[in-house]
Amino acid sequence: MSKSTSKASDAKVVSTEPLMIKDARWTRLILTTYKDPLGKQRTWEHAERTTRPKDSQVDGVGIVAILQKRSGPELLLQKQFRPPVDKAVIEIPAGLVDPGESAAESAVRELREETGYHGVVSEVSPIMFNDPGFCNTNLNMVHVNVDMSLPENQNLKPELEENEFIEVFSLPLKDLYAECKKLEDEGYAIDARVGTLAEGIELARRWKL
Repeated sequence: MSKSTSKASDAKVVSTEPLMIKDARWTRLILTTYKDPLGKQRTWEHAERTTRPKDSQVDGVGIVAILQKRSGPELLLQKQFRPPVDKAVIEIPAGLVDPGESAAESAVRELREETGYHGVVSEVSPIMFNDPGFCNTNLNMVHVNVDMSLPENQNLKPELEENEFIEVFSLPLKDLYAECKKLEDEGYAIDARVGTLAEGIELARRWKL
């Protein structure tokens, strides 16, 4: 099977085992001691990323890339196998910030590398924490508009790394909530950022915001 014909759902976990601290490249476990609002001393076990550039406030970016189509706006999505959950996951494009790079610059670069699309940044969110009860990982959500009429967005040429297997597709924004349910029924895991976007759109629809 070639990389061009492989699917995210073809991957599978073979084994798991404890990871020694000295062998960890991306994360480390931390025991933090703190005082609660009443002054009582407590401890908290959590994880910490080790890859955040010294000149950056964030680890990475999540990219809300909107494809401007005649039929209506569509959200660019990816299918990517994630070993921690042993499933192919429905995600938005995302990646880590490089040293000396802004969130906006990182988003444009990651979008081009992972999907081949060229876009223009329209908005950068406040800093968001992915799972603050477990780790310090954070990101900016970056909104990117993709003009589908541009020549560079016709013949896509992603620049994937050797260990990246990403399937790119898009869904109409208006159908995102329902499509997430269908994809879950098909066995995919839904990334929280995709699910949150879908929930927001559904809430706006229900409450006529």
